[in-house]
Amino acid sequence: MKRESLQFADMFRVKHGYAFKGQFFDTTGPYVLLTPGSFHEEGGFKDQGEKSKYYTGKVPEGFLLSEGDLIVAMTEQGEGLLGSSALVPQSGKYLHNQRLGLIIDLDRTKLDKKYLYYLFNTRSVRHQISASATGTKVKHTAPERIGQVVVELPSLSSQRSIVEILSAYDDLIENNRRRMALLEEAARMLSQEWFLRLRFPGHEHTRVNDSVPEGWQRKTLTDLCDDVRVPVSPEKLNPETPYIVLEHMPRRSISLSEWGRVEQVTSTKHRFREGDILFGKIRPYFHKVGITFIDGVASSDAIVIRPLSDEIANLLLMLVSSDPFVANTAQSMREGSKMPRADWKLMQNYPLLLPPHSLLSAFNAIIHSVVQQLKMLTFQNERLRLARDLLLPRLMSGEIAV
Repeated sequence: MKRESLQFADMFRVKHGYAFKGQFFDTTGPYVLLTPGSFHEEGGFKDQGEKSKYYTGKVPEGFLLSEGDLIVAMTEQGEGLLGSSALVPQSGKYLHNQRLGLIIDLDRTKLDKKYLYYLFNTRSVRHQISASATGTKVKHTAPERIGQVVVELPSLSSQRSIVEILSAYDDLIENNRRRMALLEEAARMLSQEWFLRLRFPGHEHTRVNDSVPEGWQRKTLTDLCDDVRVPVSPEKLNPETPYIVLEHMPRRSISLSEWGRVEQVTSTKHRFREGDILFGKIRPYFHKVGITFIDGVASSDAIVIRPLSDEIANLLLMLVSSDPFVANTAQSMREGSKMPRADWKLMQNYPLLLPPHSLLSAFNAIIHSVVQQLKMLTFQNERLRLARDLLLPRLMSGEIAV
């Protein structure tokens, strides 16, 4: 495959973001301020959920992003983020903030935009950006330094063929994410209907005394689970051990479908095993709850909850991920040295209703099926990501011809 050596500056320009005024930052608003935290390390747009910053002020012309705009992180807010790229998912919502570059004046006769997105996420381009960056503790790059990056480009038709191959993986991953969201929402709605609204099968013929249906029992959280604390130091861990940090835990999700590895862990963490439930215990993350599909270690800022039996595992998962439980936990937080934290001594007294065995079995049959599908889709996405990440450098280098 014939390739041409070109500098990025020969094909596009990078536009600096705008320094939006802090007085208009808010927790809600019409616009979302993008930051280097809006990128996945391997590339791709990352919704920051509750950590998102909103803007309520007037937006200067030219700094409201459109769907399909290609942006790049110019500050290494987190390790590996410098030079990461993302495609903006929606028009009229996201702001081109400082520390981010926007790709403009792209020469489409030489370079396909989606190919450039993947190109930014190759080791060669990242290395060049990092090597020319400034800063000791936090690295920064600039438009002119990005422009100095040199790449070997295949023909435009080959670029589009490569994009088609890699996009197929990304599309499958995104489709699986949508399926998982629908499955989780169905499970959540069923749980709310049966255990919060008490509209369970046969509720029309069940007497209720003091808000407790006949045959149900009043319990507390500690009757259903243990708070598991098994500390482990990093030197005792295999570098390939799955590691779940709070950022891996998505908002309003019941499955923990992403994780990293422990090679960069430097402090004591807590072990968990498959089927345990993790709960983020510091304020920015306390609503993050999910079931684990692997054995591994978690941040010490996560509470590891272990069901006392398989029979109540699904009920426990749905209860602790419910809005009422999250709200109650928020109200009972204790002030820490830096930020408020959930206190297990208070959490364990949370009141709940335990249904009779027959109803619990019917609920388990439904939720177990949902959880197994979520697990299957989680590992399918993990395999797709690994395959894509193995293919990307070989396709971009020409090792694999298209």
